[in-house]
Amino acid sequence: MLSGPLLTAEEFLDRRFSLPESGQWAELHAGEVHLFQPPDLDYGNAVLNLSKIFADYVQRHQHGYPCFDLGLQMETAPDTILFPAACYFLEGKRFTETDKAITETIPPLVIELASTSDRKQVMLRRIENYLAWGVQEVWVIEPSVQLVTAINPQTGEVNFQEGDQLISNQLLPDFQCDVEELFVEPSWWNAM
Repeated sequence: MLSGPLLTAEEFLDRRFSLPESGQWAELHAGEVHLFQPPDLDYGNAVLNLSKIFADYVQRHQHGYPCFDLGLQMETAPDTILFPAACYFLEGKRFTETDKAITETIPPLVIELASTSDRKQVMLRRIENYLAWGVQEVWVIEPSVQLVTAINPQTGEVNFQEGDQLISNQLLPDFQCDVEELFVEPSWWNAM
């Protein structure tokens, strides 16, 4: 956590790119800047694969849309902005949230990556905060053990691992992908 005066969401966004790593791993927690450890390549790989999987789903089903690197402004005065790996919106004009830096609109689905020790330490609190805010389902992807945990207050907690099909029947009808697809390294990575 960086010390200093409490920031508003606007002040945080104005200063974000001057933070370490250009603010890529920074969030605002009750007005205070919080920095996470930069993740390893497995994080980027999982996000890349997830973006391809969601792109295919959106093209086939025309059902909602994902956003990546979108700040969720969950509290005001003092402001709290969390940056999950991705979130998925089902209502409103298509891609409305895509070009925003932050939003107060609650996405039905939030996807987190438990990719660093500091993220893992606060993951339970983050999940609780998302659900209390009104998010209907949270997926936690753990690249190190190739596991996806789906948390939904109505259906409970379900683990998906190698050999399983990741599904979300309530939010994303007909969505399914092999869990392994989230962790496959692109062929060009090994060509170097």
